[in-house]
Amino acid sequence: MWEQEVAARVLEALAARGETLATAESLTGGLLAARLTDVPGASRSFVGGVVSYATRVKVSALDVPADLVAEHGVVSQQCALAMARGVGARLAATWGLATTGVAGPDEQEGRAVGTVWIAVAGPAGAHARLLALAGDRVAIREATCEAVLALLEDLLREEGALR
Repeated sequence: MWEQEVAARVLEALAARGETLATAESLTGGLLAARLTDVPGASRSFVGGVVSYATRVKVSALDVPADLVAEHGVVSQQCALAMARGVGARLAATWGLATTGVAGPDEQEGRAVGTVWIAVAGPAGAHARLLALAGDRVAIREATCEAVLALLEDLLREEGALR
């Protein structure tokens, strides 16, 4: 399973560096944390996550500014970045991963099903990517997990933590 291989690689790289990881999930509803904890030894670097399905939880638990949500919505680059930074700070993790978007069946905030933002915040800053995914809810959620793990892997590779 590709996801588990990537999850294992990033968790191993983080553990070797003494770094930690936390997740802030909306549309994935805990699936990302589950994928990470499927890896034996994940507890060496994965500290936990927040499932912030409701907007009010993004604001209260992840410190996403309410004015940011009012201006940009929760399906936005700004919200994804705030979620990643917020979970990292709240859970005292080196890295924060975030997922927010529309898994369907209906559009949200005028954004089409499959519109997803992912973000990774770490020591060198924060990065976000917009995804336009196809498929049903399950496929969109799975692809989101794959994409955010791949983004973290890319960033770790750029830092020389992975080959």
